[in-house]
Amino acid sequence: MSVRELVVLGTASQVPTRHRNHNGYLLRWDSEGILFDPGEGTQRQMLRAGVAAHDLHRICVTHFHGDHSLGLAGVIQRINLDRVPHEITAHYPRSGQRFYDRLRYATAYRETVPLTEAPVDSDGVLASTPSYTLEARKLSHPVESYGYRLVEPDGRRMLPERLASYGIKGPDVGRIQREGTLGDVSLDDVSEARYGQRFAFVMDTRLCDGVYALAQGCDMLVIESTFLDGDIQLAVDHGHLTAGQAGAVAREAGVRHLVLTHFSQRYNEPDEFERQARAAGFEGELTVAHDLLRVPVPKRR
Repeated sequence: MSVRELVVLGTASQVPTRHRNHNGYLLRWDSEGILFDPGEGTQRQMLRAGVAAHDLHRICVTHFHGDHSLGLAGVIQRINLDRVPHEITAHYPRSGQRFYDRLRYATAYRETVPLTEAPVDSDGVLASTPSYTLEARKLSHPVESYGYRLVEPDGRRMLPERLASYGIKGPDVGRIQREGTLGDVSLDDVSEARYGQRFAFVMDTRLCDGVYALAQGCDMLVIESTFLDGDIQLAVDHGHLTAGQAGAVAREAGVRHLVLTHFSQRYNEPDEFERQARAAGFEGELTVAHDLLRVPVPKRR
């Protein structure tokens, strides 16, 4: 059975706290695992969450601030130590190539796994597979930063009552799916559109066009809410979002499940993040993330 879920490895922002590790998020998407923003301590958090190096197929780094990337060195070395047998691709801003190189070769180790480098330097599609398209959009932060979005291809949902009304059954069901018609009956007559799932990962940024483009129509949006609304000027000055801004984005974009994360160490009342996102008008499912949480991606619409 395919699994689509978010495994939260860390939720702190600039510095870790007693209860929050630096950033780290694993998206399980069917047979693949995509690791986003491995901050310091990610390798240990993977162990605690039951995530192995063999589970990784892509690593997506939004930008090269330490809380989003210092764990990359340990993760890469663990991939090589465990001799992961499949290809792993790393996406990161091309402008940070020197930081990526330093982290990849921070210490001596034996390279056993070819790691494919696929840096990002503009908006667009990064990869296409049978189960998703991976896209990037530029964000607004003091250093170059990109958000990521997965889009599953749309499909068709067969309607049993329509099939029965046309007397279509058995092998003929597969035939009309493959060929698009069966006699005078078209596929549209016996099915309806099944929209593919959409997932977006938006980290350090001010409000900008890229935020809305990434969030649009998402089944799950993982988004930073570093500050509460009372500190909105700090958010603007440092290139971050507030809980209320994140909630408003999710409302306007039609998000189904909003996951708030990347919290400043100055706050110790997580419920206030939810209250402010709700006050901004978001009415969908909402999760205030904590370390080692598992969050299922909502089922298809």
